Amino acid sequence: MITNSFSKKEGVTSKATKRTKTPPVSCLFGNLTLTCPLSSSETSISSTYKSSTEVCPEYFRWIHEDLSPWRKTGISNDMIMRARRTANFRLVIVDGKAYLETYGKAYQSRDTLNLWGILQLMKRYPGRLPNLDLLFDCNDPPVIESSLYMQPNSTVPPPALFSYCSDDSHLDIVFPDWSFWGWPEINIKPWNTLLEEMKEENMKLKWTEREPYAYWKGNTDVGYSRKDLIKCNVSDKQDWGARLYEQDWGSESQNGFQKSNLANQCTHRYKVYIEGWAWSVSQKYILACDSLTLLVKPRFYDFFTRGIMPLKHYWPIKINDMCRSIKFAVGWGNKHEQKVQEIGKASSDFIRENLKMEYIYDYMFHLLNDYAKLLTYKPTIPPNAIEFCSATMACPHPDGLEKTYMMETMVRHPSDTGPCTMPPPFDPPSFHTLLEEKEQSIKKVEMLENKFWSRQRK
Repeated sequence: MITNSFSKKEGVTSKATKRTKTPPVSCLFGNLTLTCPLSSSETSISSTYKSSTEVCPEYFRWIHEDLSPWRKTGISNDMIMRARRTANFRLVIVDGKAYLETYGKAYQSRDTLNLWGILQLMKRYPGRLPNLDLLFDCNDPPVIESSLYMQPNSTVPPPALFSYCSDDSHLDIVFPDWSFWGWPEINIKPWNTLLEEMKEENMKLKWTEREPYAYWKGNTDVGYSRKDLIKCNVSDKQDWGARLYEQDWGSESQNGFQKSNLANQCTHRYKVYIEGWAWSVSQKYILACDSLTLLVKPRFYDFFTRGIMPLKHYWPIKINDMCRSIKFAVGWGNKHEQKVQEIGKASSDFIRENLKMEYIYDYMFHLLNDYAKLLTYKPTIPPNAIEFCSATMACPHPDGLEKTYMMETMVRHPSDTGPCTMPPPFDPPSFHTLLEEKEQSIKKVEMLENKFWSRQRK
């Protein structure tokens, strides 16, 4: 087990590297005065801080698995910098202050809002994050291929890179995505606000009063599987039980996003989730609808989705036979209304109870703390990095949705209690049982489906 015992072999010297000081920034942000650089009191542990007795949700256990490739070797400076090729930024935390080195602007506001979220984490738990050094890739697909580093004769440990998703053939370290703090370019509100609006809308329309079809609305230009899905739409010749709509974000933007409010899209008994080029941020919104989520077989996972189970939180859909799979699911569900409502409620309860913003911050906290323990060198401030705080992000920002979302999601004061307590790692038997249970549930649905279609041919 690697601890934070820093090695002199990493090229860290005792001489301080000269760098340009960050110019002071100060402004009134709402009713708060923001300043940067931060004072010592803003980076110190709160005197009223109390430990939490609450245990984190089960999906936190995957943090242990995601960091396991580096348990024996630790993470060196070289392993981090080898991931620089695709990284958008480098984040270094030293003595409770954050420093940023930017390599390339991410698409839309992804990097901005993810960095904003990390700053809010530091305000929530001031002085509680250790010194660390990480690289972050803000694109959709994962990057670090496991086949290049995890062979029996491999001698070079994998690079360490934070991303939004990964899969069984990659080693990216998954981290909560930017949309928890909002997605201003397409008018998606911060998670806390939107989740509450969805809850209110769900209460207005009972499941039995909803359209008895499978609903999906999205961009079909971000993956071949979505183009296959749209072929399952209702036509003059065939009704697969699906009502599918292509989302034109350009047109929506021009019309004030009147037809893309996610809180108003829980009007069908069934909602389809399908990946794009990689995972999609839409999954949490779909699972929160009280509808039965029809989850087309995914390849990718984000930080929480390994915590949901088929037939408990969703209904699995075949990716190579989507139309018939959806038709069977809708037909079966309309004949087993009680069971479908139970699954739909379980998925919504999972999202509301286990994906609260408090847990988003706690997941980030534990992931960054456990990651920092693996570093084999002492993080230092890069020469080209600038100190960045809430003030450096918010003060010069022009008025608009992005600034509005920042104001809405700003952490106003430190938490009185610490983060939830991490559950232990999976032991081999429980890990095997979990995977086996998931596989058997999917097979159960496939057997029902195959039996149904074989009868149709007779």
